[in-house]
Amino acid sequence: MMYDWNDFMNEVNTAKLNLSSLSIFRGILSRSVPKAFYNLLCALDKSPEDFLRLYGEFFALISERGCADRLAYSFTEAALYDENCFTRHAAGGTYGELPKEVLKAVRRDCESILSAANLTSEQVLKAYCRYDEIAEVAENLPVWHSGECAESFKMFDGSLKRVAEWYRRNGCGMFARYKAFIWRGGDIQPVLNYDTIEVDDFTGYELQRGKVLANTEAFLDGRSCNNCLLYGDMGTGKSSTVKAMANEFRTRGLRIVEIPKERLMEFPQLVDKIAHLPMKFIIFIDDLSFQHQDHSYTALKAVLEGGLAARPSNALIYATSNRRHIVKEKLSDRSFEVDDINTRDNMQETLSLSDRFGLAVCYTVPSKKEFLEIVCSIARQKGLDIPEDELCAGAERFALQRGGRSPRCAKQYVESLFC
Repeated sequence: MMYDWNDFMNEVNTAKLNLSSLSIFRGILSRSVPKAFYNLLCALDKSPEDFLRLYGEFFALISERGCADRLAYSFTEAALYDENCFTRHAAGGTYGELPKEVLKAVRRDCESILSAANLTSEQVLKAYCRYDEIAEVAENLPVWHSGECAESFKMFDGSLKRVAEWYRRNGCGMFARYKAFIWRGGDIQPVLNYDTIEVDDFTGYELQRGKVLANTEAFLDGRSCNNCLLYGDMGTGKSSTVKAMANEFRTRGLRIVEIPKERLMEFPQLVDKIAHLPMKFIIFIDDLSFQHQDHSYTALKAVLEGGLAARPSNALIYATSNRRHIVKEKLSDRSFEVDDINTRDNMQETLSLSDRFGLAVCYTVPSKKEFLEIVCSIARQKGLDIPEDELCAGAERFALQRGGRSPRCAKQYVESLFC
């Protein structure tokens, strides 16, 4: 089949008009690659200098992004992680509740995005090369290759069912792209290099981990569950357990947002950001402790129970601490040289925070036998071929130098053997 200039022009112009009229997925036109591509298509009516400049800028951009050989992936990826009424409902499993006209618009947008993503550089150049003066230049321009689309758009076959299922498993917006976040600068920011620890990576502490796992599963199933305090000795895997929960249940819509202790007064703003989202969240407070005179802990008390800005139904609070009662105490705090009523009040105030966690899980240092079992397990995972008695003797020496046994110490010892 022979194509003339009008054929190419019609194809490219149709793609441009379809992108112009995007509705539900209109947000992708603010993303760098789709925006630059759309600007290039709009340059078909401009001077040769303007068109060639935009062509060069676009190719430079996709080269920087590493997608010159897979433009379709980069283009549809922007749509994959777009947050809009359809992706939010799909993530929550309720997209069928949207009006028929909205679903019709979603299908049209998907078709338009796929059509534009699969335009070749040859089509675009031939659509513009009605001017003889740029035909020779166009022959030497770099070209891109479309490649495959991003995952959910490969599933699109005119029906939204498979696309919606992808969002139900993976979430929407930045919560589909990332699994872990931190509250910083008054907003939720993604953690780009998140700890990938899995539940199966642990040795020991099965009882403690089982309690946290069961509580998290109950939360995801919509059953009764509790805010959780993981407390105990340093290096015993409290924080790692919480991180592993987010990795374990990612495909069930669980995400983790860490809020620093000093930002607890901003908890209501964090709640406002996540309360309307279809995913479920662990709000993580790591290494929590307060000085006796640090009254900022009242903010956390209100969040846990009794405050107006309490946690939303799609969030649980998981905190770690080296102290069971979180607030540091001195013997003088319990002195009976002051009025006994006030002393009792002070003690009640100190203990009331930890009591507001419905689930408290204790992590203590392992015994010698448990410590060596952890060492041997980590060594096997790392592929170390060292006799067990030699490995254990070295681990004991290492633990004595570090001042005690712990899973963290075991991991550090095994890693030191690779140095």
